[in-house]
Amino acid sequence: MKKIILILILLIPFLKINAQGIGELAPEKEPVYFPQNSWGADFLFGEGGFGLGTFYRRNLYGNLSFFSDFSISEAKDDQEIEYIDYYGRTYTIGKKNRIFQMPLNVGLQQRLFSSIISDNLRPYISGGVGPAFIATTPYEMEFFSSLKKARGYLTVGGYFGFGADFGLNRESLVGIHIRYYVIRFFGDGIESLYGKYKKTLGGFYLTLNIGMMY
Repeated sequence: MKKIILILILLIPFLKINAQGIGELAPEKEPVYFPQNSWGADFLFGEGGFGLGTFYRRNLYGNLSFFSDFSISEAKDDQEIEYIDYYGRTYTIGKKNRIFQMPLNVGLQQRLFSSIISDNLRPYISGGVGPAFIATTPYEMEFFSSLKKARGYLTVGGYFGFGADFGLNRESLVGIHIRYYVIRFFGDGIESLYGKYKKTLGGFYLTLNIGMMY
């Protein structure tokens, strides 16, 4: 979580934000209308590593939008500790499987404070649920060679989060989203470290959204 907060702090100064200043008497602003549809890519940064995804949004009414997104990222056990050998290669003692999570979520996004904050900054909350495909590969094998030994699991999950879109451009979309994922297994779960089964995957992810509106 500390890594995610640090990344967020580093990203914010590069974003041009013109929110209403405190104590100013602002005139009633003209409404800004954005296209109903948006589509693009997600870049995820979490405790388990880096991930990639894609999203689609459609405005339903007013400040309420429907969305669907799909992503793929690596998941790790909280007790995993990475070491670096003499040759600069990383390894984890006791690790049995690499775990990759691929959730597909659908949900709703609600924009906040649209009447009092400039349209250049559009904060929102969101939540979604859906199926999640999980793949495991043997850690003892080289990455690409291990793919032929991959095993798949189908389960369910979801997330809730908050974020914001930036800028007044009606063609491109740039935003930041902090999500908390929960992916739940039924049964014994999956074995990440030898003898240790995980029944829940997820955690916090900082997501950079880049796309287009139409």
